[in-house]
Amino acid sequence: MKIAIIGHGNVGGALAGQWLKAGHEIIVGARNPRSEKLERLLSKHPDITIMGVAKAAQTAEVLLIATPPEIATHLVEQWGNVNGKTIIDATNAVRKKPDPYPSAYHAFAALTEAEVVKCFNTTGFENMANPKYGNLSLDLFMAGDSDSAKAIARQLALDAGFADCYDFGKADRVELLEQFALAWINLALFQGHGRRIGFKLLKR
Repeated sequence: MKIAIIGHGNVGGALAGQWLKAGHEIIVGARNPRSEKLERLLSKHPDITIMGVAKAAQTAEVLLIATPPEIATHLVEQWGNVNGKTIIDATNAVRKKPDPYPSAYHAFAALTEAEVVKCFNTTGFENMANPKYGNLSLDLFMAGDSDSAKAIARQLALDAGFADCYDFGKADRVELLEQFALAWINLALFQGHGRRIGFKLLKR
């Protein structure tokens, strides 16, 4: 797949590396192509293509959004027509929201004709770079109304090394999935367990 990563911080950088290894074409949409952060990413992954945000959105089939959630409406204005593309919202609007929407997912769903899914938001970037814990691999979770976007998100989760990507439900479960992300943040940071923890769904 041709994937545009909008937001090339820790999450975007980790997923870029995993998806490159899986054979995907990675484009980073950047406002400043000469930033130090982007230069560090390119030093690790020279096969990444750098474009402006609008051109990256137009070129790719899939958009992974790993920016602050409050700029979601501004991103839509930059992209232009993204009808039919898949947007994966990896943000968490737990502090700031893209008013008047409760989450970036809801902004993208309301303002575009794209297929939108919430995913890659429930664990830290270290786990996205390496989801293996001994003989087990962590799980991911997704929510949204688009079955086609969910199928793509699940495949990309598997390509990144996760064991599975479980469906949390439709758009009315997106905010619950963001609250689930807070459980990881609480345990990892506020309760002192550290960032090298993750979720695994076990069945008997």
